[in-house]
Amino acid sequence: MPIVHNVAKQKLRDGDIALGFGLHHLRSSAAPLLAGAAQHDYIFMDMEHGAFTVQEATQICIASLAAGIAPIVRVCAGALDEATRLLDNGALGIVVPHVDTKKQAQHIADAFHYPPMGHRSWGGPPPIYRYMAPHVSEAQKAINDEILTVVMLESPEAIKNADGIASVDGIDVLLIGSFDLTSEMGIPGQMGHQKLIDACQAVGDACRKYGKALGVGGINEDEDARRYIGMGSRFITSGNDHSFIVSGSIERAKFYRGVAAEVGGKNDVRKKKRD
Repeated sequence: MPIVHNVAKQKLRDGDIALGFGLHHLRSSAAPLLAGAAQHDYIFMDMEHGAFTVQEATQICIASLAAGIAPIVRVCAGALDEATRLLDNGALGIVVPHVDTKKQAQHIADAFHYPPMGHRSWGGPPPIYRYMAPHVSEAQKAINDEILTVVMLESPEAIKNADGIASVDGIDVLLIGSFDLTSEMGIPGQMGHQKLIDACQAVGDACRKYGKALGVGGINEDEDARRYIGMGSRFITSGNDHSFIVSGSIERAKFYRGVAAEVGGKNDVRKKKRD
C-alpha cells in the first residue's frame, strides 16, 4: 500500500508556500474538505489553545489523509508524548510552541523521528499507510521523510538562538509566534514594528543557511503579510475557522442590512400602515 504524501512538506521542498487553514472550533470530519475547497494545503489544528481532545484530533487527522490535506497539529509545550500519539494516529506534522534552545529542538526532532534519525517508538501499521505498512525498516524511513516538524520561536532568547535551532537535523520549519514574541518584546500586537522585522530577518537568515522554512504566525493584515512573505516566510496560516466565520458573516450581514436600508423607503410597511 503506498504512503500518503505530505503535500505541505512537498510544497516547502519545492520552494513554494504551504498555506494552512486553522482549526480552533470545528470538530467535524468535514473540516479538511472545507480546507481543500478553499484551496489550502494543510489544516493547522490548535490543541495548545483550542479544546480538542486527542480522539477528536485523530479522527480529523485521518479524514484529512483521505481528503489530500496534510493534518498538522499544534500541541502544548512539552507535550511530546501526546504529539507522538497524534503522529501514530494520522497527523503528518506537529507544531511545538515555546522552543528557546537548540537542545530543546534536538529533543523534539529525536522524539518525532524513527531511528536512525531519532528515537520514536514504532506503534504498528499507521494511517499514513492506510494501516497496510510494508516492512518496518522501509516504512520508518519513508515516514521520517513525510513528517513535518515545526518549532515555534516566541521569545527574545529563541531569536538569539535561531541559528542553533535551525541547525538541528529533523527540524523543518522555524515558526515565529508573533503575538507572544511581540508581547515579550514589550510591543504586543505591533506586527509592523522594527523589532519584529529584525527578528524575522535573523530567523530567516538562519533558515536560509540551513535549508529550513520560515514561518511568521499571527499575520492578519495584508500589508504585514506582503512584508513577511517578501522576507521569505513560506509556512503560512491564512486564518482560522473563527476568523473566517466572523469576517464572512459580518460582511454578509452588512450587505443585507445595507440592501434593506436602500429599499426601506420604497417598501416601508410600517409607513404604509400609518398612512
